[in-house]
Amino acid sequence: MRKRPRWRLNQGTQRFGSAFMLAGKVTFHLLKGRISFRNCMNQMALVGPESVGVALITAAFVGMVFTIQVAREFITFGATSAVGGVLAIALTRELGPVLTAVVLAGRVGSAFAAEIGTMKVTEQIDALHMLGTDPVDYLVVPRFIACLLMLPILNILSLVTGLWGGMIIADYLYGIPRTIYIESIQNFLQSWDIWSSIIKSGIFGAVVAIIGCNWGLTTTGGAKGVGQSTTAAVVMSLLAIFILNFFLSWALFGGESNLIPTF
Repeated sequence: MRKRPRWRLNQGTQRFGSAFMLAGKVTFHLLKGRISFRNCMNQMALVGPESVGVALITAAFVGMVFTIQVAREFITFGATSAVGGVLAIALTRELGPVLTAVVLAGRVGSAFAAEIGTMKVTEQIDALHMLGTDPVDYLVVPRFIACLLMLPILNILSLVTGLWGGMIIADYLYGIPRTIYIESIQNFLQSWDIWSSIIKSGIFGAVVAIIGCNWGLTTTGGAKGVGQSTTAAVVMSLLAIFILNFFLSWALFGGESNLIPTF
């Protein structure tokens, strides 16, 4: 008799399932208080100070480009006083968290996947098990905490840098006084915009850490598998960031805008 074919999940689906399981394990270990503070500090240095230069340069030029695209049109319609405020809203709610997370995914998420993937294919993960060390405690939890804490800080620094870059362009290219620019930011920006930006960036950081670590832990196939896992981790992190950004924006700003006057 012919054997009936067995349905098997492809590697991508299996990895998604293992990513959710890894997130649950990390949450459980955090609730248990199993945290290696030394490893956390090392990973925070990798995620934060070593990534700040790339994040700030990106934010500065994004703020400049956004101002170039918006300022001329706003001047045409006599809305010069709204340039700074519109840039602040765009950077705080969307551009800041998303672009900082993209930088983190490309620089840090890929490093997580490559490092842990190399440990996996060289059987160092098995050695940790034999020594009685849980890889989740030793490898994943410190990276998760580092991304969760450092990405909001990077996001705030990027926000300030992006607004500064926009102010330079508005002042020197379009003659918009800095006082009007800053006053526009104060009129448009609200405390909830800052908090929502922090919430978004924290969630994005957690996602980048989980995907990078999980894709590393599920690496197979030697050096070629490490390269494939690294590429796949970055791609999946970017997709997750963009998809989550839609749902988070819908949840945080889905109601009526308070910037539109009601009559």
